[in-house]
Amino acid sequence: MAHSEAVVVVNETQVSYIGHDCEVIPDFLVANYGRFATRLDLSFNRLRSLTGLKAFSQLEELIVDNNLLGNDLRLPRLPQLHTLTLNKNQLTDIEGLLEHLQEVTPALEYLSLLGNEACPNQLVSLDKDEDDYQRYRYFVLHNLRRLKFLDSRTVSQVERAEADARGAFMKVVKPKAVQVYEISPTSSSRVMKSRRPNWNQG
Repeated sequence: MAHSEAVVVVNETQVSYIGHDCEVIPDFLVANYGRFATRLDLSFNRLRSLTGLKAFSQLEELIVDNNLLGNDLRLPRLPQLHTLTLNKNQLTDIEGLLEHLQEVTPALEYLSLLGNEACPNQLVSLDKDEDDYQRYRYFVLHNLRRLKFLDSRTVSQVERAEADARGAFMKVVKPKAVQVYEISPTSSSRVMKSRRPNWNQG
C-alpha cells in the first residue's frame, strides 16, 4: 500500500504519521524527517518492525501506541531518547524488553507499556490485581534506574527505594488459580476446587 507524504503532520521538529495502517516505517519519513525529528508519533498503524528508525538519531520522544510490535522489537541506539510509549502492542516478555532498553536508551525517563501482556494489570487480564502491577513496577524500576514516570504514575521516592532493594526478585507475577481435588466426606467422589496458592516473595 502506498503512503502519501501529504498526511504527515510536522510542527518544527515534531513529526506525526498516525492511523495509516503501515506495517513498516515509510521510506519517505526516513528520508525527509530522520535528520531533524526530535519527536516521532507513529500510533494507530500496523507496525511490526521499527526498521528505519536508525536514521532518526536526534529522537527524544517516540510514540508507537496501538501497533503490532512484539517481543522481536529492536530499537537502534537512541542516546537522547527520554520518552517511549508502547501502549497497546503485543509485548509479553518484560525481561527481554528491559534488557534491550538498558542497552539502547540510556537517557530514558518516561516509559509506558499499558495494554501489553508484559504489563500485568486489569487492562489486559481481569485475573491481575494491584499487587501484580506493583511487583511489575518494582522490577521495571530496578532495571531502568533513571525512570521518573512509568505508565500512568510518577515514580515516588519510596517506590524507588523498594525497587532498588528488592526489585530484582519481583519479575515473577502471582500464579493463576490451580485446581485442587478434595475428597467429599459424604461421598467417595472427588470434588474439584480452585484457589490461588499462598506464596511469599523472596
